[in-house]
Amino acid sequence: MPAVIGPIVRLQVQRGPLKIGEKGAKHYVTDPIAALERLRVTRDGVVGLDAHEEILDVHHRTHVLRKNDDGAHGVSVGFTSHYRAMRRRFGEHMGLGCAGENLIVETLRRVEPADAGRGFVVLDPAGREKGRLVGVVVAHPCKPFTGFAHRNETVPPEVFKESLQFLDGGTRGFYCTWDADPAVVELGDFLAATPP
Repeated sequence: MPAVIGPIVRLQVQRGPLKIGEKGAKHYVTDPIAALERLRVTRDGVVGLDAHEEILDVHHRTHVLRKNDDGAHGVSVGFTSHYRAMRRRFGEHMGLGCAGENLIVETLRRVEPADAGRGFVVLDPAGREKGRLVGVVVAHPCKPFTGFAHRNETVPPEVFKESLQFLDGGTRGFYCTWDADPAVVELGDFLAATPP
């Protein structure tokens, strides 16, 4: 039986890019993030489901912007414990979901890359498996997101570098690939670690 990490408490898609502006002067925005109650997850990526439309996540393999042609990081996962750490360091503007992950899981502990390395299992509330997330890699922080963490204020280079390091190692989340038939993931489902 997989070891449950916690319940999924937020589901979201990115309607468009979160990094905007000219090359070398990009900045990070959260406006394209849409929170939903259900997502359809496939090997190609994530589709948001609401009462009126289906919303293709910008990292879906078939999205017109082609941000994930190889399908290797069509799903992203974050954790509430990581958000608490980001808020302690940077402030309350680091709201739950601001990094744009698709699935955000409630947990009290930090999820390290070694914990995530074998992948994750999504379970329904009764403990039945919906599918697996494989090929898990750290979502390394970019300069625009780190600038957002600093409220786009200028900070000394060494402080910016320390912040990049702090946001790395899984703090900013993990990318992965769905390895199962398409499934609908809902708020209240659970994320578990793939057993050894």
